[in-house]
Amino acid sequence: MPFLSACARTVGAAPLAPPPTVAPPPATTDATAKALLDSVAENLLRLSPESATGLGIDTGARAPLRYQLGDRSAQGQQRLASVLAADFNRAEALDASALSYPVRTSIEVVRSAYKTALEGLAFPYGDVAVGGWRNTPYVVIQNVGAWLDTPQLLENDQPIETAADAEAYLSRLSSFAKQLDGELGRLQSARAMGLVPPSFLLDKALPPLRQSAAKARTGGTLVQTLVEKTKAKGIAGDWEARARAIAANEVAPALERQAAELELERASATDQAGMWARPMGDEYYRWALKASTTTTMSPDEIHQMGIDQLKGLHGQMDSILKQVGYTQGTVGERMQALAKDPKYKFSEGDKGRAEIVAFINERLAWINSQLPRAFNTLVHPNMEVKRMSPEQEPGAPAAYGGAGSIDGKIPGRFWINLRTTDLHSKYSLGDLTMHESIPGHIWQGEYTHNEPLIRQMLAFNAYSEGWALYAEQLADELGAYDGNPVARLGYLQSIAFRAVRLVVDTGLHAKRWTRQQGVDYFVNVNGSNPLEVASEVDRYCAWPGQACGYKVGHTTINQLREQAKAALGPRYDLKAFDDAVVLGGNVPMDVLRLNIADYIARTKSA
Repeated sequence: MPFLSACARTVGAAPLAPPPTVAPPPATTDATAKALLDSVAENLLRLSPESATGLGIDTGARAPLRYQLGDRSAQGQQRLASVLAADFNRAEALDASALSYPVRTSIEVVRSAYKTALEGLAFPYGDVAVGGWRNTPYVVIQNVGAWLDTPQLLENDQPIETAADAEAYLSRLSSFAKQLDGELGRLQSARAMGLVPPSFLLDKALPPLRQSAAKARTGGTLVQTLVEKTKAKGIAGDWEARARAIAANEVAPALERQAAELELERASATDQAGMWARPMGDEYYRWALKASTTTTMSPDEIHQMGIDQLKGLHGQMDSILKQVGYTQGTVGERMQALAKDPKYKFSEGDKGRAEIVAFINERLAWINSQLPRAFNTLVHPNMEVKRMSPEQEPGAPAAYGGAGSIDGKIPGRFWINLRTTDLHSKYSLGDLTMHESIPGHIWQGEYTHNEPLIRQMLAFNAYSEGWALYAEQLADELGAYDGNPVARLGYLQSIAFRAVRLVVDTGLHAKRWTRQQGVDYFVNVNGSNPLEVASEVDRYCAWPGQACGYKVGHTTINQLREQAKAALGPRYDLKAFDDAVVLGGNVPMDVLRLNIADYIARTKSA
């Protein structure tokens, strides 16, 4: 059924004569479908010009996009919904029966992503990720909003090679204030309908937001970045004076207006953590789970899945803990005791931060040497390890990562949170490295550069995060922890951590858990780091459902691997299976099942 369309029927009228026979339209060709995919991609790029910069394609005919920012106002949301609906209808009307398998897959991916996004945009609040991983009911909070996204874009991705590039930077800096005020209008509308974030999220968001405003008043990194880059390239101009004027007179007041609005919200906020306490909260959470997992699993089903998988993982951990001398107490209690052992800690301060980066680089060197054992088709990711900004660190997870631009000018980045070295341990950081970089997010993202442009713009949380967990598993299977049972405990605790997420996310949003219940479950049941899980639970409150995509996606990939083994017997090959998963691109789980079925059929017929 088309979106944004309606039909009328006349009741009681005489039966109509059958329509004349009309020859069916010719079957859609690959060329026609590819042209549609290209058109859909260009339409989405115009709505999200930041994506063009992140992909390194804001050049040539797309160069004007380098000067622009996405419209985050209510009108911008309406425009987004309208464009998505029109392009969804175009994709739905396509006869895909005669298309080649890869092109048909791309059409199915667009249909799935756009249908889910349009369902999310029907809610009168929040941000919807179009084929992305972060859906949120709150337009601005500790880990959401232009106040975080746009400075990161300008400071890390915005290219400055010429005077025109510097002008583009200033254009975006000026547009930043308009973008913030667009969000402000939506914040106010949401408050009017009773949608206010939990008090503890507001308490976490307000200090760094005020800090960002104060920095903008005096220039800060927004100005410093432009000055340093133009100086390095020898680009003459009054860049500093112009940037300071925009930052002080436009950006800082807009940030202050947002902070004032959040202070108003704080006055009426409660500590109720979950969506159940918000307008249309149960309906929103069901949609958020669908968007995150690309399944129709209910909150109860996901909750029970987490409990069941955690039991099996803790059984493995119990055996290793006994082997290394931890015999008393629950698995969670013994993992807490292990975390206190000084030999697994990094030093404090800058010395420890340097140790962490060196540790990561050593693990990257090892895994790179092993990957020919797991893939037939290898990529060579251009990447760097980089510390998060001080403004971002308080509301951010321990790390995150993603691939770089198509042209290689923007490297893939493994962002590490170093606000305190106690966030990381020597038995868990190796596994985290595999998840965020290689063979996890950065590695998988490199394969998308061979996909049609729209496929590089659309990603699915269950696939992205399911693959990253599968990457952790591959590292274990390739021998990352051979002879180091404590490090393997770190890996198993990481997988168990994602099983706990299923329980805690559904607990918060569907079963009326408090924030403290969520934190306690992590610490007491899984022995997780209290410093890390406090931010984790806050993240689930801000991004309902997102945390459930990891284990659902991971479970699906392993189910499909077992199906391939059973169907192919001695013809099954790990490298061929892994290729089938990554070369098929980032897809919803139903499309992944089709991709693996195609791999099995091709292998049988070869």
